[in-house]
Amino acid sequence: MRYARRDAVLREMGLAPVWRLRAGGEDGAAEAIDVMPESAPVAAGPDRGNAQASLPAPPLPTEPVPEMRSARAAIPVRDLIPRPSGAASPAAASERRDDGDPARAGRIARMDWDELENDIRACGACRLCEKRRQAVPGVGDRRAEWMFVGEGPGSEEDQRGEPFVGAAGKLLDAMLAAIGLKRGENVYIANAVKCRPPHNRTPQADEIATCHPYLARQIELVRPRVLIALGRPAALALLDAEISIGASRGRVFHRGDTPVVVTYHPAYLLRNQADKAKAWEDLCFARRLMREFAERA
Repeated sequence: MRYARRDAVLREMGLAPVWRLRAGGEDGAAEAIDVMPESAPVAAGPDRGNAQASLPAPPLPTEPVPEMRSARAAIPVRDLIPRPSGAASPAAASERRDDGDPARAGRIARMDWDELENDIRACGACRLCEKRRQAVPGVGDRRAEWMFVGEGPGSEEDQRGEPFVGAAGKLLDAMLAAIGLKRGENVYIANAVKCRPPHNRTPQADEIATCHPYLARQIELVRPRVLIALGRPAALALLDAEISIGASRGRVFHRGDTPVVVTYHPAYLLRNQADKAKAWEDLCFARRLMREFAERA
């Protein structure tokens, strides 16, 4: 069946009914298909998904969510297209941010992939290096159109050297599959900071700023068509601004030429399963954005 695989993925995410575009309908028009899971959704972890804890299934919408429908309608097509270089934007972060050490930032900005990843692994520029097992550069397609940015490695990522490999990573993989994407195929995944914060705490602003030249260079090398910020620390790293995820959903931000869509971090979704449906809406919004770009290419 056409939707069987996606329906299974969404059930794994705890999302049902499944929202499908009506055949022949306008972009964004949807209908609810009842595919309620037979068993409880995947268990959730307390932080970055390292421990498991059973949570009840979230309440599910019975009609398209007005907030996202209104947000889409409110964005003119011209605002869905990347801004030209130099345009005013809260996301001209690479130009406005004080990275602390201009010489270091300039050196990183000239690195190729091998130099960049070796430098990340050897980095001792902030206190996060003191407790880490290893730095975690990033993973995926280095020419991807989609780039997902999280906040920082957790304990499993610190051990394995790859971002999003715990329970939160499994949820991220399910989220990708739900919109037809797969880790390593047209997708690159990185974090705002490359070393695990002690006790899996949220990265602090100065740590994000110190690590920013690495993220900036990754973005420059990948040259994605869209950036997805997973959580507030990721949004801070990409936009150089403190924002509310809830208030910023359904909007297109820009980092230079590149559009940025914000949504919840998978670890947050494991603790707050009622918001999984919102994350699904955000991914559908990003996918629509990519289709807008493709139509104008």
